[in-house]
Amino acid sequence: MNRLAVFILAALLATPAAADSVLVRGGRVVTNTGAMLERGDVLFTDGRIVAVGAQVAAPAGARVIDASGKWVTPGAIAAMTEVGLSEISGSGAPNDASLSGSKISAAAEAGRAFDPAASAVAITRLEGVTRAVIAPNATGTIFAGIGAMVSLDGGPDSVKRDRLFQVLELGETGAERAGGSRAALWPYLEAALQDAREYPARYTSGQGGAVLEEIDARALKPFALGQGVFLVRTERASDIRELIRFKRANPTLKFVIHGGAEAWLVADEIARANIPVMVDPMVNLPERLEKLAARLDNAALLERAGVKIVIAPGPGNVDGQQARLVLQLAGNAVANGLPWEAAFRAISRAPAETFGVGGEVGSLAPGRVADVVVWDGDPLDVMSAPTAVFIAGAEMPLVSRQTRLRDRYSPVAR
Repeated sequence: MNRLAVFILAALLATPAAADSVLVRGGRVVTNTGAMLERGDVLFTDGRIVAVGAQVAAPAGARVIDASGKWVTPGAIAAMTEVGLSEISGSGAPNDASLSGSKISAAAEAGRAFDPAASAVAITRLEGVTRAVIAPNATGTIFAGIGAMVSLDGGPDSVKRDRLFQVLELGETGAERAGGSRAALWPYLEAALQDAREYPARYTSGQGGAVLEEIDARALKPFALGQGVFLVRTERASDIRELIRFKRANPTLKFVIHGGAEAWLVADEIARANIPVMVDPMVNLPERLEKLAARLDNAALLERAGVKIVIAPGPGNVDGQQARLVLQLAGNAVANGLPWEAAFRAISRAPAETFGVGGEVGSLAPGRVADVVVWDGDPLDVMSAPTAVFIAGAEMPLVSRQTRLRDRYSPVAR
């Protein structure tokens, strides 16, 4: 009997638990790989999607979620945020997103400062956002630091891709850091890239860098060799044209524009250069001279021209507490002419592809990571909310510090 008990226990341990398989049945499924399924099913096992389609058979013992009348989508991606890097922006509380001084700039790594227990992580996850792209904001040079992609599951291994991109400040801000003029900005950039490409030889020989400290040259080298992406913060049409010319002269380098308030003016040129644009659909006020031509239908015009767009807050508006609003930004883009499918793709599949993880997240297809959200209505409608959130197949609690405070003190919640 003891040997029989041991055999049964071993067999149970070797068989995946029924809870590892989940079938979301009968929902309106946004796959991001083809047409929307009006009544579709999504099956995932052990953190990976197994099947997507109509009338998918449930494995024996699988958990079945009835999604009739609901929407089923990939998890949204907050494509530019400081979530997990700061608790209370603008206060005296620790803020690991902001760095000053000239010793470390390009070498600052957001992934090494990310706190998966930060209160904003649960708040953001509660709104159907399952991944985030985070970046530091070093102010010493035109290079602001290295960004990462993180999971919002709150686990200790939340940083999924580190050293993903280098933030590059061009436009007015970059000109200020390079000596006060765009005339100095481009020579500074060229000298910095040369410093990085010649690391470590020129530093070990005692020559030193023309413009970069050794630690920044070492961090910048992979990007200068085309082994990573430059996230370029720039707004003005003429600056974007100069970036396109720079890309033609340096074809191995990879660029993504962040901001692009005037990008619609040069949309055809951007499309031909194959440079994605991270655009904020709410920017229409010229609070700076480089945004004089800003307009609310920027995203729609770019998409119509064939530019790959990612919807995200613009430079200066990446408060970690507001990462959850990326779905509202997409909804506003729809209100200003962007097709619904393109808007949702711009907060899911497009950022995943832009940062090289399109084969993992951002869509619902067999083999993809099971970041799956079930909604009680249109996810781009501010009145809708998730009823279930799964990250890598694990169901997340729909609670945050705010919901716990509500439940504790609100007489209605009681």
